[in-house]
Amino acid sequence: MSSYLKSVREWATPTLKSSAFLSRGVLTPEEFVAAGDELVFKCPTWSWESGDPTKIKSYLPPDKQYLITRSVPCPTRVAALENSIATGGAGDTAHIDDECDGEDWLVSRIVSAEEQAKIREQELEDEFDILDEEGEIMQSVENKMAAVAVDDTAAAAAEEEDEEDEYADMADFEDDNVLEDEAAAPAAVAPSTSSPGAADDNIRKVRTYDLSITYDKYYQTPRVWMMGYSSSDTAQPLTGKEMMQDVMSDYANRTVTIETHPHVAGPHASIHPCQHGAVMKTIVRNLMASSSHEASSTEGAAMAASGAGAAKTPSIEMYLFIFLKFVSSIIPTINYDFTMDVTASTKKK
Repeated sequence: MSSYLKSVREWATPTLKSSAFLSRGVLTPEEFVAAGDELVFKCPTWSWESGDPTKIKSYLPPDKQYLITRSVPCPTRVAALENSIATGGAGDTAHIDDECDGEDWLVSRIVSAEEQAKIREQELEDEFDILDEEGEIMQSVENKMAAVAVDDTAAAAAEEEDEEDEYADMADFEDDNVLEDEAAAPAAVAPSTSSPGAADDNIRKVRTYDLSITYDKYYQTPRVWMMGYSSSDTAQPLTGKEMMQDVMSDYANRTVTIETHPHVAGPHASIHPCQHGAVMKTIVRNLMASSSHEASSTEGAAMAASGAGAAKTPSIEMYLFIFLKFVSSIIPTINYDFTMDVTASTKKK
């Protein structure tokens, strides 16, 4: 019933004819095709597909119904990165007033090893004091860390001394069965190496995903769909519950749900597009403001006054690169390609 109502709603929605990329963050079907062509050109892992002939959308070219990239690796579950994924403060939040019940959109990112180290050092400095040799409180985190390192070294030396005492008399023992044990060792190992599937057990199976991007006529934005597999073997699709393990918990079963793909058979995990336009509008506005600031600071007031320092407007062709950048905040462990380095801030200006 739900899918039927959605199809009716989409059918009743008129096709967007005039560009609203800058004003609303949405695309016309023609702009979606132009952005898709640029993605395919810059990232050959992506390609156009026509899908089921009975599900062709008349407002798109028959051979360009949706974009797809296959066998995208997903080596880690999101839960395993829980400590290294940051959903920033207000600066990384886009508040949507009119759509999706006014919810906020959090843009997550992977915290680098250096940032994690700084966070740990700051926590160490904030949580407790370490006294120096004279009994004074150390003020710098470097001195605190050095003191901790000295304590660790001393503990390790003591442990090593205990081990030496424990095993000091091992040389006094003689094993009459050494040769027998050495002869028996290969026989003991042989069954494990020759057993069926032993080699497979030593190979780490990495999940893969087929990601596709369709055009949502109702929301007038791209929409991402995901089909996961337990490995590169597409005969072992993931269940909906398993696919949610690769989605940020803030979005699983809320923004990301299991639905029917509009062009191919089978249920897919999909990122609901209700906030896509508003978020894209915010990101594009911030990109323009950033480029304007950089131009005015490097070229000077005279250049800015002449118009040379004006904000550089992102092109329609850049849309999907920016779009895939913020989608990566929802599925940070699925390593799909969008090539270009895009700094996608959602801070309200």
